[in-house]
Amino acid sequence: MFAQGRTASLTTALDNSGGGGGGDGGAGPVAGRTWRGRKGIRRRREPPVYAALDLGTNNCRLLLACPQGDGFRVVDAFSRIIRLGEGVARSGRLSEAAMGRAIAALRICDAKMRRRNVRGARLIATEACRVAENGAEFVTRVRAETGLALEIVDRETEAHLAVTGSAPLLDPACRGALVFDIGGGSSELIWVSIERRGEGAVPGHRIHAWTSLPVGVVSLAERFGGVDVSADDFAAMVDCTLEHLAPFAEACRPVAPPTSQMHLLGTSGTVTTIAGVHLGLERYDRAQVDGRWLACEAAAATTRELMAMGYDGRVRSPCIGRERADLVLAGCAILEAIMRTWPCERLRVADRGLREGILHALIAEGRRDGRATGRPADDIAARA
Repeated sequence: MFAQGRTASLTTALDNSGGGGGGDGGAGPVAGRTWRGRKGIRRRREPPVYAALDLGTNNCRLLLACPQGDGFRVVDAFSRIIRLGEGVARSGRLSEAAMGRAIAALRICDAKMRRRNVRGARLIATEACRVAENGAEFVTRVRAETGLALEIVDRETEAHLAVTGSAPLLDPACRGALVFDIGGGSSELIWVSIERRGEGAVPGHRIHAWTSLPVGVVSLAERFGGVDVSADDFAAMVDCTLEHLAPFAEACRPVAPPTSQMHLLGTSGTVTTIAGVHLGLERYDRAQVDGRWLACEAAAATTRELMAMGYDGRVRSPCIGRERADLVLAGCAILEAIMRTWPCERLRVADRGLREGILHALIAEGRRDGRATGRPADDIAARA
């Protein structure tokens, strides 16, 4: 069973020692700005900005958003492939080159957050930092060099955030769904039941079971190969994943409805890539991909198409490119294993996940504290 994760704290994850005073309240730069004019202090009303950062095994992603209605409005974003977990499966350590790439990306994230005067943030690191011998040492280095305080989250928290971020895409006509996030170093799977609510409302859900598999696109590609992938190599990746999936599938059996009454929901780059290729997009377009339904057979056919392309063809594909061409088939193998284990008819594609889950939690807490209402900065500072 899955214990609900803790609510993200609004305590900022930015180091406030580097600039910008917070006025007499001492709230620091993330509490907002006040300035003094001829007639004294002028109050500036502007919606608060919240930040969610996900430093994964393969990517560094940042999302900045303001509260809007029952959700939020994205005001800025950043994503870069940094391959932080490159070589960790062999050496057990983050390499100097990988840490350098990550820190360079994090400096950009820090600048974006400071420009937006972020009021609340949660900055998480996942599998690469969890398993590397020097993961905690890297987090300390990041704080010293960028001022950002990363939080290494456990697998349970990561699974919970993935569901929270993608829950609006659950189909209320179904009894249940398997939500999965194929990452660089691990893959999270969460079995949920779906609860119908009012017309137009986000479906309710209950988490019954979750697991984290020690397989991801980077770890599988490093083990089995990602450039020249033969049919036997692909089959070996699928079999490896099936072996890890078997205990979880057995555990879910008592609570899972027939596959005709459930659907798959994938939040990973693998499924968004498959959707983009399936649609024949000339360049990746989130608006056409996020929320898209795919027949599982269509997803499997796209995998076969990617195999037939060869490495050079995948490099040329506008939805893949050189940075992902050696990883995408490993993700396809994990997806194939999931679809074999739960042979549903439909897969829903989510270009959303951990960061959106973080933002929902931050904004909800902000509303409880009165911080998500666009109050003047000095009013908030007075309450700090």
